Amino acid sequence: MNMNKDGSYTGFIKVQFKLARPVSVPPPKKGGQDVGGKKASGVKRRTSFYLPKDASKHLHISSRTSSREVIEALLKKFTVVDNPGKFALFERSERHDQVYVRKLSDDERPLRLRLVAGPNEKILSFVLKENETGEVNWHAFSMPELKNFIRILQREEEEHVKQIVQRYALARIKMKEALAGSTPG
Repeated sequence: MNMNKDGSYTGFIKVQFKLARPVSVPPPKKGGQDVGGKKASGVKRRTSFYLPKDASKHLHISSRTSSREVIEALLKKFTVVDNPGKFALFERSERHDQVYVRKLSDDERPLRLRLVAGPNEKILSFVLKENETGEVNWHAFSMPELKNFIRILQREEEEHVKQIVQRYALARIKMKEALAGSTPG
C-alpha cells in the first residue's frame, strides 16, 4: 500500500467472482454498427456468457473507493454492460472452520477493510455475487430480459396447471373405479 499526500492510500484488493447467471457484453465491433453497440436497425445487440468458475481480478484502488465503485470498475474491466445494481460485493471470512459472508453496503471502503484485516485471505476476502436482496429490482433489467422472464413464468405456470389437471383426472378415475367395484350398502 502507498500513502498519498492527502492522507489517503492506494493498494490492491482481490475480488473473486461467484456469479450464477451469465453476464452481458457488447458484441464485437463490425461494419454497419454505430457507436454504442446499436445496429443500423436500432436494435441493441449483446452477447451473454458465464464467467469461469472462481475467476478473480486484482484491482488497484484508493482508500476512498466505495464498494459500489469497485463493482462498477470490475464490470468496466470485463466490459460487462449489465446494470451494476444487479451485483453486490460481499466480504467472506473463515473462523473456527466456519465461513461467514456479509454483504457490503454501497458506501463501505474495501481497501480499509483489507488493511484492518491484514493480508490473510482466510480472514477476509471479497466476492462479487448477484445482488440477492429477496426483492427483485425489475428496473435493472432490459425489455428483452423482462419479456424472457414472462415467457419462462408462463411455461412454468402451464406445466404446473397440466400437472394439477393430470393429478385430479387420475384421482377421478380411481374414484370411479372404486365406485364401480363397490356394492351398495
